[in-house]
Amino acid sequence: MILHRSKTIWNWRSGLPRRAVAILAGTFIMHVSGTAATSAPASRIEQDTAPPAWAQVPQILKRIVAPTFPDRRFPITDFGAVGDGKTDCTRAFADAIAACHKAGGGKVVVPEGTFLTGAIHLKSGVNLHLAQGATIRFHTDPQKYLPVVFTRYEGTELMNYSPFIYALEQKNIAITGQGTIDGQAPSGVWHSWKGKFRPDEERLMAMVRQGVPARQRVFGEGHFFRPNFIQPVRCRNVLIEGVRIINSPMWVIHPLYCTNVIIRGVRVETEGPNTDGCDPDSCTDVLIENCFFSNGDDCIAIKSGRDLDGRRVNIPCQNVIVRNSVFEKGHGGVTCGSETAGGIRNVFAENCRFDSPDLDMAIRLKTNPARGGFIEDVYVRNCTVQVAKFGIHMTMRYGSRGAVEGESIPIIRRIDVRDSTFLKLTRQPIFIEGWSEQMPITDVTIANCVFPETRSGNTITNAIRVNLIPARPTAR
Repeated sequence: MILHRSKTIWNWRSGLPRRAVAILAGTFIMHVSGTAATSAPASRIEQDTAPPAWAQVPQILKRIVAPTFPDRRFPITDFGAVGDGKTDCTRAFADAIAACHKAGGGKVVVPEGTFLTGAIHLKSGVNLHLAQGATIRFHTDPQKYLPVVFTRYEGTELMNYSPFIYALEQKNIAITGQGTIDGQAPSGVWHSWKGKFRPDEERLMAMVRQGVPARQRVFGEGHFFRPNFIQPVRCRNVLIEGVRIINSPMWVIHPLYCTNVIIRGVRVETEGPNTDGCDPDSCTDVLIENCFFSNGDDCIAIKSGRDLDGRRVNIPCQNVIVRNSVFEKGHGGVTCGSETAGGIRNVFAENCRFDSPDLDMAIRLKTNPARGGFIEDVYVRNCTVQVAKFGIHMTMRYGSRGAVEGESIPIIRRIDVRDSTFLKLTRQPIFIEGWSEQMPITDVTIANCVFPETRSGNTITNAIRVNLIPARPTAR
């Protein structure tokens, strides 16, 4: 099913009654209310030409360069590690990393076997390399992730349990290889904390309002904020490549305040609450390519801080390229938000495949009036959605806590999705929901995309300059 009438772009103004207009072949319906789609007729040149913003991609890629490491090897077994899955190897990992760093860098090698450990803290110049058949398996005891470290929990800074693999203010670090990194979260207490952390969250938000410095917001033992799995913080030149990551306690790959990040050829398979696959957070120049995601929450979620604390930090996430990746189970495939306080801009996704009846939304943009910030200049092309619930979903009314309380209305604008095929959608092809007629989503183009017939049709509410440009006719 293809768009066929968008050369006439619809214009609904405040005060007009709710209307339903057929804009797609067959029985496909678009429901519109509030301030809605406006534009001028689309020319064939507009339809066939990618936005000029794509010209930025080669320049971004020139800046994204994988770190290199000296040809030195530090097998963890030389430092006392035993790969029996029972011996605690925490000290062996720490000693091997320290020796590698002191020598000027190299490769800390995890050989075949299963190595049990607590928190691993990477240092500059260290490539943590998992050989084929190697498994790093993390303890389920929260005590193994103390003392607390500086981190961000869902967009708010604090001191909390250490992420399982952590680095602070390092450069030229990597996790590579063909092995498996197993967080064992379903076997421990982590996922059960989902229903217990609200009092801690309220205390943390009160600290933020009172202006308590981040390093004095101390949680950890006795509290219920789960650590993320892999988190480099304020690092430069980060590579995560080839490994399989399973059983995460929380967000899986979470680069925070980093520059020059590559996530390549990684397979992330997690279930459980808030187990996002990869969440670049207030980062610049990020490449995610040739990856596989099947997760308990969003597969990729680009973020930039939450609410008041995120606006205080005010660091955007920008220049993010996602390509040649596969998305299966999850809430969103390629997602921006909901933590948007520092702003999200220049996101490019191409040549990706979305394929699961348990994928809620292939392309997802979400925020709310507690967040502030913006999502702008997001470009998607040449993607295939085999099956999902929603094709393209954007909302400024994301149903998170504080959604109706905030006064920092975010911006969503300049979104372009084109040359993509949506084969089976069990809910809706397009859902666009601004905050109000005065604060709409603006400047959305959906061009040359193929959608299936659905009973629900499209919903576009409180949005202006939404351009639905028809697919090019196919040769007969």
